[in-house]
Parts: sequence; C-alpha cells; structure tokens
Amino acid sequence: MPILLNAVEARILGALVEKEATTPEYYPLSLNALINACNQKNNREPVMTLDEDAVRQGLHGLESDKLAGPVRGSDSRVTKYEHSLQEVFNFTRSELALLCVLLLRGPQTPGELRGRTERLHKFEELADVQAGLQRLMQREPPLAKILPRQPGTKEARYAHLLSGDAEGVADGHPADASVAQYEERVRLAQLENDVAALREEFEKLKQELEQLRHQQR
Repeated sequence: MPILLNAVEARILGALVEKEATTPEYYPLSLNALINACNQKNNREPVMTLDEDAVRQGLHGLESDKLAGPVRGSDSRVTKYEHSLQEVFNFTRSELALLCVLLLRGPQTPGELRGRTERLHKFEELADVQAGLQRLMQREPPLAKILPRQPGTKEARYAHLLSGDAEGVADGHPADASVAQYEERVRLAQLENDVAALREEFEKLKQELEQLRHQQR
C-alpha cells in the first residue's frame, strides 16, 4: 500500500529527521519538543501552528505507516518519539537530507536544496544534489519528481512524493489549504468527543436525579 502523508504528518516526519541530525543530544523528541519543532518560524514553509491534538493525530498516522512512533523500551518518564525512515528505506545520508528539507519546505531548486541541507549533509557540488535527487526519483515507487519549470525561472524545482503527486503544490497554496483542512478536522473531532463526554455526564446526572427522587418517595 503506497504511503500518502497529509501535510501535518509530513511536517512531523521532517522535523524528526532534522532534529536527529542537528540536535542529537535532544533526540528522540518529547511531544512538547516535537510540537515546537513543527511550529518553528525558520526553515519551515508554510509556517504552521499545530496544537497537541493535531500532532498526536499526525503521529498516529505515521505509526500506522511504520514511519515514526514512540521509542520502545525507553526508561524515560516522558514518552519520546523517533522516525524510522532509515529502517524503511535504507537511505544514504544525502537522500535523507534532501527528503527532510523537501518535507519541511516544499518544492525547491537544486541550488536551494544545496544551501538548506548544509546542517544535515554537505554537498560539495550542485551535481551531487542532482545525483541524490535522481536516486530518490529512481526508487520504486519514486519518492521525488521534477516539477514543470515556472515562467521566468531558470531552474526547475523538485518535490517529494510521500504526500502523493506534487503537480498541485507548485505554488505552495494547496499545502496551506490541506493544513487548514486537517486542523479543522481535528477540531471537529475534538468537539465531537467533548459533546459525547457531556452527554455521558448528563446521563449520569439524570440517573442520579432519578435515584434521589425514588429515595424521597
């Protein structure tokens, strides 16, 4: 079954990969640290404001795909989370760095990727970036693709395919929309849970009131 991440799951996965490489002393990440990593204002496009429920839902989806989840057998009192991309795909360091930045920042040119992956993996030449992208594109199924060149631009951009075909994300707006839709679904689910809890509480109070009436008779 092909992997199809929503925008929140992609952000969580990218944040876990990034923090493993850039701040290994704090990795795996607690839930609070992961929320902060997802909502960073730098090195993120688009900037998100995910709450705990959204991140928990995203982690649940990633765990179903065996891409991330809680650390097994940890002594820590606080649950911590890690990705398992390496176990699933056996990436090279260059492939993992490129995919990470594509997950965090959307479609980019090889030049942009070379500069933005520097903290994760140093590409000596632009050709090394292009070679890494080619390896991602040649996987089965492909994990990246080249997008049609936009008018007035010299370089084509590349996008990851873990969220499905990237044709529709060329201008970045659908990513924003999908995040908003996902957050709205999470809010609605929370409201439904709250309503169900209130109904249960109401039924309990109703039963207690009936018992009191019977006792007073």
